[in-house]
Amino acid sequence: MANFGGHAIPGSFFLLLGFWLTVKHILQHHWRTSQPKARRVMPSLFRKLDYIEGGCLIFGSFVGVMVEQFVVDGPHARLYDTENKWWVKLMNWQHSTMYLFFGISGIALVAGTASKQVPAGVDRLALSLALFVEGFLFHYHLHNRPPLDAHIHSLLLFAVFSGSASTMLEVFKRDNIVLELLRAGLFFLQGSWFYQIGFVLYPPSGPQWDLTLHDNMMFITMCFCWHIAVAMLLVAGISSAVLFTVKRFSGRGQDMEIGMRITSSKSNSQKALLEESDEE
Repeated sequence: MANFGGHAIPGSFFLLLGFWLTVKHILQHHWRTSQPKARRVMPSLFRKLDYIEGGCLIFGSFVGVMVEQFVVDGPHARLYDTENKWWVKLMNWQHSTMYLFFGISGIALVAGTASKQVPAGVDRLALSLALFVEGFLFHYHLHNRPPLDAHIHSLLLFAVFSGSASTMLEVFKRDNIVLELLRAGLFFLQGSWFYQIGFVLYPPSGPQWDLTLHDNMMFITMCFCWHIAVAMLLVAGISSAVLFTVKRFSGRGQDMEIGMRITSSKSNSQKALLEESDEE
């Protein structure tokens, strides 16, 4: 991750995940609230969406591990150099461990969707654990770094550990739209902040940031608050757009169904009148 691209890739992943979760959970919430209470079984479409999500997590994690291990200057699956007696590229190993746990969360999601024998909430528990491991390893990324570098990474920990805590709450409180959208918003926050870290530490163009200036730390702290506001606006905007689209199309479907019923009733009444006239 020691370049801009190394921060843009996970940032893009978390932004896409936030968008996906927002759309999926709003669709699920609309289904739950529009159906009778007796009808609790979700359509097969939502099961397919969970399979897709789990498969993407597994595939993305596998690719992430392979990239971290087998880039040109990577450890190539060597953890310890016995000849020189030192650890080999521990930074890459830590990143691989983060990807590994997100892959485990994908496996838990697929298993929970495929089998009723898997207890409800295991997928959320695995995702919460993956986020905790990410934050735990990032916490020990920060030693012996310049002040601004350490500060901007420490702000990321707020998004990561908050996501872990809110996801853990979902283990005990399922189908809560507020917690689900909070999780999506925190993924948006995490993704946008990865981009911010890349722009500050490895700017693609322009002057380099002074990593020791206190004013820069104050600005970055304020900037983090702006990212929180943007994440909230993204969740609100996407949710509103999805609900508007769904209600518009469902309204058209209901109008067509009502029209078909009226047409059918009219044709039946006309047939009945014709039969009565024939009999007379």
